[in-house]
Amino acid sequence: MQLIKDKKYGGERPLFESHDLRLENVVITDGESGIKECTNIEADHCEFYGKYPWWHVDGSIITNCYFAPGSRSAIWYSNNMKMKDCVIDGPKFFREMNNLELENVTINDADETFWKVKGIRAKNITLHEGTYPFMFSEDIYIDGLTSDSKYVFQYCKNVELHNAKIVTKDSFWECENITIYDSELDGEYLAWHSKNVRLVNCHLAGEQLLCYADNLTLENCTFDEACDRIFEYSIVNADIRGKITNIKNPTSGHIIADEIGSVTIDENIRQPANCIIETRK
Repeated sequence: MQLIKDKKYGGERPLFESHDLRLENVVITDGESGIKECTNIEADHCEFYGKYPWWHVDGSIITNCYFAPGSRSAIWYSNNMKMKDCVIDGPKFFREMNNLELENVTINDADETFWKVKGIRAKNITLHEGTYPFMFSEDIYIDGLTSDSKYVFQYCKNVELHNAKIVTKDSFWECENITIYDSELDGEYLAWHSKNVRLVNCHLAGEQLLCYADNLTLENCTFDEACDRIFEYSIVNADIRGKITNIKNPTSGHIIADEIGSVTIDENIRQPANCIIETRK
């Protein structure tokens, strides 16, 4: 493997069609497409400032690197990538990719990041600001996620999430096969129009959560006191610890809680309208 160390590059495509290359303390200063149409590239303690620096690369290991705000749309169409201990300040990262592994990565502008990525395995990820991270992505496993980005996980499939703290709105919409363990989810309109969502040991906050959901399961979950109009038009089986303030018009299933503030069943309920709602004795 060729080693390039302590160099600076700028302009258009300075490392185009490079193969079997290791970069150490390299800076891509400006220009576009610094690393493009490449295979088997390693980068350690490098900095990227120009646009589109990492496109169409197969086989990447990126460690201890920094991507500046100007490195927008930096990593697209690149498969089989591992990234560890990196900071990203640019938007629109990780598009149209397969097999992405991340560990200890902070993304400070998560706008439109992780779109159409298939096969994400991640540990200890932080997302700040921006909208629609993970849109149309699938086959995702994350252990340790902190996010205040808006509208996370829309139109996703096959997601397993552990130890997350998410503050958002309209999260997990139109998703399928979602399992979330030991997490805090804070925001309105959680998991509307989704199928096969399972929440285990989670704490939920926000209004009108978990509506229009098909095959929704909650195990040992708790709700913030301000939550109301929960489960409307959902097919649900829920084991709720503590109090739930208000349940509205669930379609069918079984809901049990330690305490239920109120239940709203009105003329708009959908058939079969046979959900069993009870307090734990």
